[in-house]
Amino acid sequence: MSENRVDRKLPRTGAAAAALSATWTKEMPANSIQAACDSYAANLMPGTPEFAELSKSLDTRSMGYRFFRRTFDIVFSGVVIAVGVIPCTLLAVAIALDTKGSPIYTQKRAGRFGRPFRIFKFRTMVADADDVEKHLSSEQLAEWRRERKVTNDPRITRLGRLLRKTSVDELPQFINVLIGQISVVGPRPVSFDELDHFGADAALLLSVPGGITGLWQVTTRNNATFESGERQEIELDYVREASPRLDLRCIAGTLGAMFGRRSGR
Repeated sequence: MSENRVDRKLPRTGAAAAALSATWTKEMPANSIQAACDSYAANLMPGTPEFAELSKSLDTRSMGYRFFRRTFDIVFSGVVIAVGVIPCTLLAVAIALDTKGSPIYTQKRAGRFGRPFRIFKFRTMVADADDVEKHLSSEQLAEWRRERKVTNDPRITRLGRLLRKTSVDELPQFINVLIGQISVVGPRPVSFDELDHFGADAALLLSVPGGITGLWQVTTRNNATFESGERQEIELDYVREASPRLDLRCIAGTLGAMFGRRSGR
């Protein structure tokens, strides 16, 4: 086990560092330190000051990179919103007619440092889609409870499938970007139930802002599941390796997916 990976789990200052230092010493082997870190992190609850403190300490990105990212987020999302306001208004009317519900769908997600926020999307499912037992078979229900996604989901409308195929359903998330809740590129924002799949790495995942697109979306996407653990590894790989070059790769891959054959479920 690399010392660098262990070091990414160690809070640098404050109460979190004090609490963890009581459980290990520098003379301990790396695997014992890792076990202590994992145990400490796994017992922290998102939304608590201790979780936020640990999560903040795990963000090792440079200040210059963070400043560039936030500047890009503000400028890019502002342009997208300004250009798209009229087309999106017309689209919202079409969605309301198609789904018989509000054209904007919101859902609670785990934000940076464990702070909850509501993410915006264009509605792509029928208005009562949250009543999963009404629409899904027993096999689909099992898949939904495990992955929060369903293959050939019957709740998705015809227009909704087109919006998902082109990723247009995610355009309202640029509002989340503009107000600083997420970034253009980053790990996919997850629900608090999904956050459980990350275990002791939850604080590491939330040490950087989530994103509209990211490494998961431009690699295996639907084939990488929480059950296999591949989804977690892809998201955490982005957190550990975040850089302008990786961000450009994600953006280029997203454009390819939007105009190619791959689509979201």
